[in-house]
Amino acid sequence: MPTISFANPKGGAGKTTSALLLASELASRGAQIAIIDADPEKWISQWGKLDGKPDNLAIISDVTEDSIVDRIEAAAAEAQFVIVDLEGTASLMVASAIGMSDLVVIPSQGASMDAKGAAKTIRLIRNQERLTRRPIPHSVLLTRTSAAVMSRALKNVREQLDKAGIDVFETALVERAAYRDIFDYGGVLADLTPDQVANVDKARANASAFAGEAISKLREIVTAQQGQGG
Repeated sequence: MPTISFANPKGGAGKTTSALLLASELASRGAQIAIIDADPEKWISQWGKLDGKPDNLAIISDVTEDSIVDRIEAAAAEAQFVIVDLEGTASLMVASAIGMSDLVVIPSQGASMDAKGAAKTIRLIRNQERLTRRPIPHSVLLTRTSAAVMSRALKNVREQLDKAGIDVFETALVERAAYRDIFDYGGVLADLTPDQVANVDKARANASAFAGEAISKLREIVTAQQGQGG
């Protein structure tokens, strides 16, 4: 089953938030999900200990540099989607997970430091493509954007990505209080109510659009691979 890794060596890029949002959205649609929590901070594992984790979402946290490949293989044999939240360094673990991935999502805020982290991840992907002798589909996900206006810095980052021919999600993850709340209190977006957090409906719509686009990208990848095989 598809393995989707989230990678960016720049801390605070929104990697863990976007990984959990995708996992929980896919779980809410009835899919069996496995999250491999390879981030040393273990934010997703801590979230899983709170109330409200869906029964069809498993978290695997006992992951090391030596075991990451085995963990991904075992999870892919059981789950419909494997989501890997990687550590924020360009390590052997990150390289191994990227090499196992069907899609690498590169979260990035609209700032030059995040863009540099994304570029470093893309270089790592290129190296893994050479080692595995296959293309590794990847796409940048713009995170923590403003719902009201696109900043000059974000426009600059988007223009740089477009000029470099880097695929970018059309859906950007907007900065929402609801995304922070699920890490603080547990559960998923569907559990939140308007009296608990503002703009929860907009947060749900944003996360749903992101998940829908990720699924579409995976379908395109499968179609392309089948075409190459034919």
